[in-house]
Amino acid sequence: MALDNVWVFAETADGAVKTITLEMLAKAREIADEVACFYAGDGDDVAETVGEHGAGTVFATGDIDDGLLGPAVAGALAAKIEADGAPDLIMLGTTYDGRDVAGRLSAKLGAPVITNIVDIEVDGDDVVGVEPVFGGTTNVKTKFTGDAVKIVLVRPKSFAAEPAGGSEADVEDLDVPDLGATGAAKVTARHVEETTGPKLEEAAIVVSGGRGLGEQSKYVMVEELAKLLKAAPGASRAIVDAGWVPYSYQVGQTGKVVKPTVYIAAGISGATQHMVGMKGAKYIIAINKDKEAPIFSIADLGIVGDVHKVMPKLIEALQGR
Repeated sequence: MALDNVWVFAETADGAVKTITLEMLAKAREIADEVACFYAGDGDDVAETVGEHGAGTVFATGDIDDGLLGPAVAGALAAKIEADGAPDLIMLGTTYDGRDVAGRLSAKLGAPVITNIVDIEVDGDDVVGVEPVFGGTTNVKTKFTGDAVKIVLVRPKSFAAEPAGGSEADVEDLDVPDLGATGAAKVTARHVEETTGPKLEEAAIVVSGGRGLGEQSKYVMVEELAKLLKAAPGASRAIVDAGWVPYSYQVGQTGKVVKPTVYIAAGISGATQHMVGMKGAKYIIAINKDKEAPIFSIADLGIVGDVHKVMPKLIEALQGR
């Protein structure tokens, strides 16, 4: 039995709808008869893309200028819900803006939020969130009770972003209410880290390095191999904490969740925290000198050997092709 309607928070980056939005729309189509999006900005900017992925309507706040996104979106959405009624479920991505909007909306509506969701089950009128615990070794199910609005925060890469072949979504403007002192806050500057190549969380191939590299200077092997494969470089928490690479490179429970076609783990033992973030890869290749390393338990191909000998040979072979 499907839900009547589900609303999905649409986000964009560099003018394009984020993959996490399209992933949630795929799940929303599966569990609901009607799907809509809500968006901070001009709804016409996203109507075609979200419509193609199954959304029938975009509720849009219009440009927020330099104000904070969270208070405006939560305020506008809460006002609409109080006036016209709530959907059966509201889905937001586990992003900075998604968490901000979810928290504020929860406070305004007195509604619960289930976080870290990797799947959603519908049993009659019951909505159940599936979330990993104990470092991803097992899943627990949490059911909403009561009549309040149901809100979930979804982990990236939980669902496959597949277009539905739908037409452009209708756009309905939302009124942003007076936000009081919160509305007076302004964003004065934005700083974006400069990167080259594919984004880590969206790359088809990821090459990650860990403590087994030995020292910071050896990480260049990871970057060189990634460049040859047109892949994104990644890292374990250990070398991020050690300051070898920026936090934006971290794959794992407290970093980024990736789901590439190929994941190469070089010098990574396979701590549970790391494997949570990459075990959804289609093919996993592990390079480690310890044949008992946990990473081999999930690897499709394991190379037992010194990463300082294996990586240069692999780079040499690719350069010779």
